[in-house]
Amino acid sequence: MTTTKADPTADGRDAVGPLEPGATAESGAPTGTRREQAFAARRAGTRQQIIDAAVSLIADQGFTATSVEDIASAAGVAKGSVYYNFGSKSDVFEAALAGGLERLTLTLESARADLHGKAALAALIASLLEQIRAHPDFAKLLAAEVFRVGREWQETVGHIRARVIEFYAAALREERPGADVSLLAASVFGATLVAGLEWLVFQPEREFDEVLAAVLELIAGL
Repeated sequence: MTTTKADPTADGRDAVGPLEPGATAESGAPTGTRREQAFAARRAGTRQQIIDAAVSLIADQGFTATSVEDIASAAGVAKGSVYYNFGSKSDVFEAALAGGLERLTLTLESARADLHGKAALAALIASLLEQIRAHPDFAKLLAAEVFRVGREWQETVGHIRARVIEFYAAALREERPGADVSLLAASVFGATLVAGLEWLVFQPEREFDEVLAAVLELIAGL
């Protein structure tokens, strides 16, 4: 007999109701029925709650010290809901890192649009600092994990990390045609990340422009 994995967050009631008269899956619904769409939206919301809780906890106390029970409690969901949506604590963390890095990638892509060379590099640095300020817990995870190897999530994170650093490399290649700038690009990215965390954790009294100027001074001679 075939069994189906049940969602521990579902209560079994149809809170959505039937389709409007004359509506079909082909007549305007993006995917499935209204009930299926509502379930998908509810599950997406639960997943994000779990990710947000995990990011906050792991940034504060580390991956090893954070349990699935801790994450479920902070997210306001049952422990079974964490396993239903992700499978394991490592899967939650991988999703958190991948999602945050994807957000960062899109932000950096927008920041450097139509800019070249040092202007693009300055825009990338400013954009990364803004993201650190907006998402400090994720920035702490990023600093701890983006240069680490041997983790279960290394392949996923590695691909996105390479995309992020390539933005810096592309701007540097415009300043240094033909040069191998891979290490320099990683250095600029890493220096900006560390400077941003230094600012938020130890020198929060400083203004954004001060922090940006300090990082830009590092690349003045490029």
